[in-house]
Amino acid sequence: MAGRIRDEDIAKVRETARIDDVIGSYVTLRSAGGGNMKGLCPFHDEKSPSFNVTPSRGMYHCLAGETEVLTFDGVRPIRELAGGTHKILGARANWIEAPFKSYGVQPLMKITLTRNRQVKEIFATDEHRWFVRVGNGDDRTRRREALTKELKRGDRLAYTYPRNGIRRTTPSPFGIAHGFTCGDGTLNGTGAMALLCPPKDLAMLKWFPNSVTSASGENLLVHHLPRFFKAWPDLNESRPYLYGWLAGYFAADGCVAADGTVILNSAKRENLEFVRAVCTRLGIGTYGITSQNRRGIDGRMSDIFRVHLVNEDLTSEFFLIPTHQERFDAANKQFARRGWVVQSVERTDRIEEVFCAEVDDGHAFTLADNILTGNCFGCGVGGDVIKFVQEIDGTSFTETVERLAEKFGVELHYEEGGPARPSGGPQRPRLVEAHKLTAAWYAEQLATPDAMTARQFLDQRGFDKDAAEHFGVGFSPRGGEELVKYLKQKGFTDAELVSAGLAGDNNRGLYDKFRGRLMWPIRDSSADVIGFGARRIFEDDRIEAKYLNTAETPIYKKSQVLYGIDLARREIARGSQAVIVEGYTDVMACHLSGVKTAVATCGTAFGDDHARVIRRLLQDHDEFRGEVIFTFDGDAAGQKAALRAFEGDQNFAGQTYVAVEPSGLDPCDLRLQQGDAAVRELVARRVPLYRFVLANVVERYDLDRADGRVDALREAAKLVRAIRDRSKVDAFARELAGMIGIDPVDVQREVRRAANREQAAAAAAPGAPVAPSGPQGLPDPRDPRFLLEREALKLVVQHPAIVGPTLGEVSDEDFTHPAYKAVWAVVTLAGGVAAADAMWASRLQANTADERVQSLLSALSVEPLPTKQEPTAEYAAVYVHRLRELTALRRIADLKSKLQRTNPVEEATEYNRMFGELVALEQHRRTLRELAMDPS
Repeated sequence: MAGRIRDEDIAKVRETARIDDVIGSYVTLRSAGGGNMKGLCPFHDEKSPSFNVTPSRGMYHCLAGETEVLTFDGVRPIRELAGGTHKILGARANWIEAPFKSYGVQPLMKITLTRNRQVKEIFATDEHRWFVRVGNGDDRTRRREALTKELKRGDRLAYTYPRNGIRRTTPSPFGIAHGFTCGDGTLNGTGAMALLCPPKDLAMLKWFPNSVTSASGENLLVHHLPRFFKAWPDLNESRPYLYGWLAGYFAADGCVAADGTVILNSAKRENLEFVRAVCTRLGIGTYGITSQNRRGIDGRMSDIFRVHLVNEDLTSEFFLIPTHQERFDAANKQFARRGWVVQSVERTDRIEEVFCAEVDDGHAFTLADNILTGNCFGCGVGGDVIKFVQEIDGTSFTETVERLAEKFGVELHYEEGGPARPSGGPQRPRLVEAHKLTAAWYAEQLATPDAMTARQFLDQRGFDKDAAEHFGVGFSPRGGEELVKYLKQKGFTDAELVSAGLAGDNNRGLYDKFRGRLMWPIRDSSADVIGFGARRIFEDDRIEAKYLNTAETPIYKKSQVLYGIDLARREIARGSQAVIVEGYTDVMACHLSGVKTAVATCGTAFGDDHARVIRRLLQDHDEFRGEVIFTFDGDAAGQKAALRAFEGDQNFAGQTYVAVEPSGLDPCDLRLQQGDAAVRELVARRVPLYRFVLANVVERYDLDRADGRVDALREAAKLVRAIRDRSKVDAFARELAGMIGIDPVDVQREVRRAANREQAAAAAAPGAPVAPSGPQGLPDPRDPRFLLEREALKLVVQHPAIVGPTLGEVSDEDFTHPAYKAVWAVVTLAGGVAAADAMWASRLQANTADERVQSLLSALSVEPLPTKQEPTAEYAAVYVHRLRELTALRRIADLKSKLQRTNPVEEATEYNRMFGELVALEQHRRTLRELAMDPS
């Protein structure tokens, strides 16, 4: 039995397979002196070569980076980031995911920097990479690299700021109210109040429409604001909301100096750290936080902290206080000194553990205070010729050794008892050679007169001769035996041709398996042709199936094969992205449009084996990274396919996306009708798979109704529950909360319920009721959800005179149970409590023919009230006011849900209207609560 390859044969492969020859087929190498070679790293996207090959040693290594780092979630010490992957700012001002790692104990040097009279010290190894700006002006693209030990006094370090996101953004009014209250407000019971100090703050009143105000000395108080207005917003809020919050917070606690300097002060450093994080999300530059010691009113000394915002990144509209705006507009905005200047570099006695990020994008990332720095200790990629092929092609060790042995003529011997030989076995070289010759022969046939229809097919889909040659597209003649004759002349046996799937065998002998078809060679990741995909192009009764693929062979397993993987593998590994399309022409269209990471399955659905192929290319030190993007249609079939992918290999659950073209065009037709840019835009518009699936579930329900939101939540929670990676459940739950417009805590609670619901249902006795119910399906008198409705109706039926004065505003909306709503309809039909007389209960019975309602009326007329005393008008008023308060709470929940789902920029008028209505409803609810507590 074939087993493990012998060690001496592996060593022989390493010796025979010249590393520069192998790597040279992937990378353009040039002499670097001393017998070494150098080129652009195939594992990273870079513009200057850092990939070194030493043929004499058979080794390769990619050279590719201490202190606080600017992350998407704020400034973090690099030590805290080690061991994880975090979103950081790259050299091109874009947010990228990168792993942080420890690089052992090393000696450190101290770099002293200055900017705007601020002094900063950074400790780094002597060969840490930095970027020094060259030339005059503010051109950040002109810079040179320098190691720590090479830095000199006066060197200006390069810097990077996030792209500004407020130039075309309108601040959210709700965010402004939140920010101002957060800065100048207090908690009050279950809500919050904002404090306005005239005359400065009077301009802020317009951001609290329809609010209740009261005087507090010379100041004004704005009442009945949400309690969360005194808490920081979530950094994942929308950009307009964060912009509004920052503008409101600055109006409360900021100031603009006479010279136009924009400053925020706080007694707590963490407040300004959060402000800097918000500014980072918005692309607003800030200078470092400074502090000074001052004497307070009580005579004690305390620290006050300050941060400056970069004027150039702000607009006049940011300032909500007139004096702030006037000073900002009148100031002479001089050039902002964004960069730091080196003052000294010196060695230290510190020898300690050091850390760095491994960044593909330009091998650079941004530290706190926007200093651009580089990787320095190596990207972690290095090894011999076998490891290189493993890394670049995503193949196993054994498969790699076998391929190299085949290419360089090394005979392998196997020990018994080891793992089984990979697919293909000893036949592989012959079968691969047969496919190679066949692919070339098919390509030649495409130029023959018989292939006119095939060429027209390609031309009609936007593929010219160069495109056909690039993808190796060919044509199989209709004759039936031409290929068999050709391959036999090349020395292949009948058994080999049948085993390869290139020929069939019947009682008349061998015949070509593919006839009269357009042919696409299917290659594995090492570019060996192992099969074919074929499409019928003639209307011929003898050619039945429209699409035909190579059947399973020793070297072709359709569940493990992806068309285009040979062309896409390097781009997938380099760009950390794979695009999954449906057909061969879609792959061609994507690649020709610039989406060079596109692949397709071959006549089967994307499955776990396909996922493993992609995962090997997107794997970095056993850790999955990158994106997998499916191009599903937006129709029912596409939604079903997306759900199948979501429920499949969940190694991709948090990193899988869907690109849906609204018009329903596939990439091939999209390119044909709208051009290359439209295909690139399709991929760029990708949305997370889980968001696509959840949105398709949620949109089936009316979210403006409470029951619709409940049903949507229950259905979608089943999908969230199914996620096997528990670390992603909370994130998905928060997304779902935003879609439906409810509190994330409610979603998490429902997900937990969904996780146990099946077990609970199985454990329940057959026929057991799910919810309490009374006889004949009537509401259970003990059900707490409808208790107030029942008690109010009991008073209406038994004591209409005392309940009458407070029933004026009650309507059928105050009753949620259908049976209680039906009872109220009977009361209304009977003229209301004003028409009550000695025969009131009997008349109510007579006003309905519904036996169910009659039975309920009978129960309500005799059921005792929960009081031992004779009920009074005040007693009845409590129940009526509390009943109406519940209705107000339901309306508030509906409005908050709709408000949460409304874009404050695109629908500003409607958003402001709803916000005003929400404030008014909150006031109405509080009034009802006060009346219920003191009905007199």
